[in-house]
Amino acid sequence: MIITRTPLRISFFGGGTDYPVWYREFGGAVLSTAIDKCCYITCRRLPPFFEFHSRVSYSKVENVDDNRAIEHPSVRGCLQYLGIDEGVEIHHVADLPARTGLGTSSAFTVGLLLGLYGLKNQMRSKHELAGDAIHVEQEVLKEAVGSQDQISAAFGGFNRINFNRDGSFDVRQLIVSPDRLAELRQHCALFFTGFSRTASEIAKEQIRLTHQRKRELEMIYQMVDEAEAILTKPNRSLEEFGSLLHESWQLKRGLTSNITNSHLDEIYDAGRSAGALGGKLLGAGGGGFMLFFVPPDRRQALRARLRNLLCVPFNFSNRGSHVVVYEAEETYDRSLATERNEVYARNGSHRD
Repeated sequence: MIITRTPLRISFFGGGTDYPVWYREFGGAVLSTAIDKCCYITCRRLPPFFEFHSRVSYSKVENVDDNRAIEHPSVRGCLQYLGIDEGVEIHHVADLPARTGLGTSSAFTVGLLLGLYGLKNQMRSKHELAGDAIHVEQEVLKEAVGSQDQISAAFGGFNRINFNRDGSFDVRQLIVSPDRLAELRQHCALFFTGFSRTASEIAKEQIRLTHQRKRELEMIYQMVDEAEAILTKPNRSLEEFGSLLHESWQLKRGLTSNITNSHLDEIYDAGRSAGALGGKLLGAGGGGFMLFFVPPDRRQALRARLRNLLCVPFNFSNRGSHVVVYEAEETYDRSLATERNEVYARNGSHRD
């Protein structure tokens, strides 16, 4: 049995330039960090004592006779990609719910791939693991998703991720003092606005309009350089980071009509009126978590103003996806098990 832990992420700048339709022509970059909220995947080979071939447990439970019948797209895609036909049992739990803009879907894919590689007694580097997850989501499942979430989940840490025109990517951890990162964290407040639609559904419209939003995306791309300069130069005020977030959000919200709505705009305006310098809706849009950049002396006023919303505490995290439990399993002679089950069936006995 193998249990993996994979971090969720907060993306500050550059979102939208991590779609292949953009960066394969113009290049792209994002500034993002992993956080101490994670998803956990348990996987093992399923012993041959059950009436089903595989079991998958998440928000629902699937018992299937063939792995190709699994409804969960990431599970089905990962098993297909790795050529795993044998029976498996997979369980998923997470610190925060899906469809909330924190990269939960990609964290699931990365964590599951890591666990399945473990079942096959294979090791993958962080770079390889991220690349595998990108391939599964974009090529196997044909989902309309970007490429930053998989990388943040695999690597962890506070990074600048560059996307190259040839499809490759580079990850560079920001050189920022612990005190500076702690100060940044004290300026961040995370509020849950409600569940969003599936990110890939919202992203389809953004991808379709990409070349009609070239000016906006170029500006979003350039903001990554400016944000990095603010964080890494001690003489720059962090308040500049908050103001830049506000500018970035004004650009992002105009990329498509699906990113925000009147309810979300009211929340953002209320946060600003309470003292937040800037902020953004995380993920593709439509709902989920909203991040505010607020001076510490205005945090309580912000909490009071948004008292009807859940504020979720978090910290930055340097850990990428990793194995927390690895236990060797007994091997079964499945030919004998099949023969025995046929005998049980003839005698009317139960296999479980």
